[in-house]
Amino acid sequence: MCRRRLSTAPWARQTSAVVTPEGAVEVINKRFGTHPKSRALHAKGLVCRGTFVATPEAAALTRAAHMQGNRVDVTARLSNGSGNPHIPDFEPDVRGLAVAFELPDGKRTVVSTQTVPRFPVSSPDAFVEMLQALAPGPNALWRLPLFLARHPRAAGALPVNAKALRPPQSYATLRYFGVHAFKWIAADGTQRFVRYRFEPQAGDHRIPAGEAKAAGRNYLGDELRERLAEGPVRFDLHVQIAQDGDNSADPSAQWPATRQDVTVGTVELTEIVPESGVLVFDPTALTDGIELSDDPVLRFRSAAYSVSIDHRLA
Repeated sequence: MCRRRLSTAPWARQTSAVVTPEGAVEVINKRFGTHPKSRALHAKGLVCRGTFVATPEAAALTRAAHMQGNRVDVTARLSNGSGNPHIPDFEPDVRGLAVAFELPDGKRTVVSTQTVPRFPVSSPDAFVEMLQALAPGPNALWRLPLFLARHPRAAGALPVNAKALRPPQSYATLRYFGVHAFKWIAADGTQRFVRYRFEPQAGDHRIPAGEAKAAGRNYLGDELRERLAEGPVRFDLHVQIAQDGDNSADPSAQWPATRQDVTVGTVELTEIVPESGVLVFDPTALTDGIELSDDPVLRFRSAAYSVSIDHRLA
């Protein structure tokens, strides 16, 4: 696959008052090590091909081309969250599912999700500070409490997210959350903010740490190959719809569980394919009918991806 920079918007390098994209990637590399030709985060993963079919409810919510009910091709990547491509699959970690939808105009639009349900912070600066606070070392005992004192919302999110770090049975048996809000625009011009979620049709299943370790360092990839040999892996794509007063610009702000939840389609993965070239799953790669929110973390990601791409190609 060829190198893709899916977003080059003019705000891409001016989205944070303190941390720069280069500085953020440097902190990530210090946390996980520098690994040539690897992503700064989600370094270990598998690329799959498949298709997506939207529901009629999706077409009522957005005029986006891939949400009109026609079968479209997708490229997806299932991954571990660490920046270390050699991390054993049995280690506690965030898992990711990113899906690129092929559009009629030859471009792509992306949905990027992860297994932790809550994003702990509201800015790129705070995210970098959190990575530094969570780094192992002799000062770890005081770094994390100091960080939580400055970011009290994170103190509530981290225990919830810790449950999602338990070893999974499979990449195919995990619930994946989109932490950012996007504006969906319907054919009649109606606008609403949504957050994405992938629900596994096989159910959400975890296994004990000992069982995961016994399965081997690369058991998630091995399991996925065996599973796909028996049939497709399917995820239902949901959107949670915001109401007036819900904060769409802060990824750490929770929307009430009572908000409307709509199934907007199903992703069906059928095969694992080699990852060739520099494939990028940039969530700011959008299409007509979907727009960015004012979330500063979301708007920062494209510039950070560009720095990571440069490191991978160096």
